[in-house]
Amino acid sequence: MLAAAESLLRLRPARILGCAPRAPGAAAQLAVAPLRPWRLPRHSSGGAPSGSGPQRPAGKVHRVPAEHKPSQFDKKILLWTGRFKTMEDIPPRIPPEMIDAARNKARVKACYIMIALTIIACFAVIASAKRAVERHESLTSWNLAKKAKWREEAALAAQAKSK
Repeated sequence: MLAAAESLLRLRPARILGCAPRAPGAAAQLAVAPLRPWRLPRHSSGGAPSGSGPQRPAGKVHRVPAEHKPSQFDKKILLWTGRFKTMEDIPPRIPPEMIDAARNKARVKACYIMIALTIIACFAVIASAKRAVERHESLTSWNLAKKAKWREEAALAAQAKSK
C-alpha cells in the first residue's frame, strides 16, 4: 500500500509534459511547460480571458493608488483606536487598510462596551427585583391595583353620566 501511495505522489516527467514516458535523459532535455493552478481557465495573454476587453502586456498591471481621505468620523475612530495621538498627527491621505483595521478595532471595542453595559443592567435589574420583593411588590399586585383603579374611574364616570 505504501508503494502505491508513493507512486501516486511521485511526479513523472511524462505527466508534466503530457507525453509518453521517455528515458530520464530525454525528459531533462525537453522544456518543461509552466504549471498553472488547478481549475483555472487557460487564457491566451496576460491573464485576461479572450474577448474580455483590451489586451495588455502580461507584466504590466495598472493599480489605483491605495490612498483614502479620512472623514472626521474616520479621524475620531483612528484616534480612539490608538493609531494616532492627536488630530494633527493624522495625514491628509491614508491607506484604506489602516481605516478598515481601525474600524474593526472600534467595532470590537464597541461590542465589549455593550457586553459590559448589558451585564451591569442585569445586576441592576436583579438588585431592583430584590428590593421589590422586600416591599412585597410584584407585577401581579401592580396589575390588580391598576385594574381596580380603572374600575373605580369607570364607575365614577358612569355615575356622572347618570346624573
